[in-house]
Amino acid sequence: MSKKPGEIKLNFPVHLQAGVYANNMLITHTREEFIMDFSFVLPPTGTVVSRIMTNPGHMKRIIFALQDNVKKYEAKFGTIIEADKMQGPLEYNA
Repeated sequence: MSKKPGEIKLNFPVHLQAGVYANNMLITHTREEFIMDFSFVLPPTGTVVSRIMTNPGHMKRIIFALQDNVKKYEAKFGTIIEADKMQGPLEYNA
């Protein structure tokens, strides 16, 4: 298979291929970066399962990509019903 101009070949490590399930996300930011902590919460506790850090410019591209994919999903499968908000603040145990 020939590589197209500008195409980037990504390696996908086996240990990441199964992914992780998250039902909550906490976003914080500094001037230089956004930090997204994904967690699995099953009251009364929860666990952070992934942390993604990125710069503000890339964060805008992520938001656009998510909005575009939600529109495509709803066009195909119907309106997504939003889940109820989590009750109470989240705290980290370091």
